[in-house]
Amino acid sequence: MKRASGMEAGVNPSRNQHTLAASCEVRGRGYWSGQEVRVIIHPAAANTGVRLIRTDLDEPNTCQALVGFRQEASLRTNLAHGHASFQMVEHLLAALSALEIDNCLVEIDGEEFPALDGSSLRYAEELSQSGLIIQAAQKQRLVIKESIRIESDSSWVELSPAFGGETHFEYRLSFDDQTPIRPQSYGVSLSPERFIREIASARTFVTAEQAAMIRAKGIAGHVTNQDLLVIGEDGPIENEYRFQNECARHKTLDLIGDLALSGVEFIGRAVSYRGGHSLNGKVAEYLVELAAERSMKRQGVEISRPTLRNAI
Repeated sequence: MKRASGMEAGVNPSRNQHTLAASCEVRGRGYWSGQEVRVIIHPAAANTGVRLIRTDLDEPNTCQALVGFRQEASLRTNLAHGHASFQMVEHLLAALSALEIDNCLVEIDGEEFPALDGSSLRYAEELSQSGLIIQAAQKQRLVIKESIRIESDSSWVELSPAFGGETHFEYRLSFDDQTPIRPQSYGVSLSPERFIREIASARTFVTAEQAAMIRAKGIAGHVTNQDLLVIGEDGPIENEYRFQNECARHKTLDLIGDLALSGVEFIGRAVSYRGGHSLNGKVAEYLVELAAERSMKRQGVEISRPTLRNAI
């Protein structure tokens, strides 16, 4: 992966942190494991962040939802700390980030988060009903001042300024000619309301060929064509699109959830072309490095930037 040079940013703590006003619960089965799990999301003190807790394990059983604990995995985002692993966390993290829930304790009695209908909608609904409490501490924000493109093979994510002070996400989807999924795009200046209305219900998707390969390996045998979008030559099989560009919207959802692992709320534009979880993780790592650099500069610490300049 290559990184272009030329970004400056400042940390602007311009809103207070939030937590939930009350706990909420979601139950369901994981895509990969098929295991029934129970997720309970509790309020937490300021500066806690998002802390994941495995209630089915002895201590240590926790992991912060930060990119430093990310593990490479196919088609999903996994985190692990010690023996505590957490699979497919991106849909919950997208909802927490978009709804500006900064501090919470997430208890789960299994390894994989429930797939639900392949979207973040159930999480968003339950979290919204719980309500928010404004906390005294300020949320760390990273303001993008200049543009950078982070590349991997034929994919890239570009971060650039948003002069209106918004956080804008955009995904440009373009698969190879052999796929039945047509090129499409989606962009949004994120707000809690727009996330719920336009993004949260966009579902996980695979092609019919991918679904057959996964099922042939004995994985996800319980997952039906109604549990996610399985797309054939004529469109979804035994299902219907919720949006004509639902695939691009779901990729935007994944981008929001994966970049939340940076632990900072960035102000700027993030445009992804053909990106996936692995590239998103590299962008989250970059945001962490950049926020740390700016913090040290504010403290008068002289530093070099080799890790920000080098290709990965």
